[in-house]
Amino acid sequence: MDTISSSSSGPKEHDGPVLKVAGLTKSFIVHAHGDLALPVLRNVALAVSPGECLALVGPSGAGKSTLLRSLYGNYRADAGSIRVHHDHAWAELVGAEPRTVLDVRRRTMGFVSQFLRVIPRVATVDVVAEPLLRLGADPAEARDRAEFLLALLNIPQHLWQLPPATFSGGEQQRVNIARSLIVDYPILLLDEPTASLDAGNRDRVVELIGQRRDAGSALVGIFHDVGVRELLANRVFEVSP
Repeated sequence: MDTISSSSSGPKEHDGPVLKVAGLTKSFIVHAHGDLALPVLRNVALAVSPGECLALVGPSGAGKSTLLRSLYGNYRADAGSIRVHHDHAWAELVGAEPRTVLDVRRRTMGFVSQFLRVIPRVATVDVVAEPLLRLGADPAEARDRAEFLLALLNIPQHLWQLPPATFSGGEQQRVNIARSLIVDYPILLLDEPTASLDAGNRDRVVELIGQRRDAGSALVGIFHDVGVRELLANRVFEVSP
């Protein structure tokens, strides 16, 4: 079995949860209807520990993606608390300065979204290596690790020097996953990581994410594929509309 080689920024041992959410509330303002507040999340509370994978479940429109993006700081919460164990202390993300959120993203919390957003015309291998380079890794080491992940995820070598914007949806998703797995984030958020993948590549991605969970990362994810959810999640959290 191929495994992802460890890096110096791997998950740190910590007893108890590394992500704690309490009283999280989020609404969206509908300006076309007189600035009507549309509540999406109400008083959400959860905690995730190293080695756990928490699957967010619930009907379409219940707020699963909103919750995931709120945890990552893409959406600013109206109220409540999102606490992350970061740099041997607790960081509060609700109301945090942007530099705090960015530092948490850089070193502690990764995110696998459904869409790859990168600078145009940058080679795929550099897109994947970039998060590790931001941590000060040796460029040759970062490139070797990026190439290892691209090969592991069945991205043909002749594509590595090309920008991923012209790739198929499945290839872009695998590049996205490689970019997210190149750093051993203690917390990893997953938004439908296998949505656009064929069966073979889906199984490989599930295997790699499972390795990350077993190595001690805390995972929170949305998995509409029930088979994938059953393989990865050891707990579920119902998000109610």
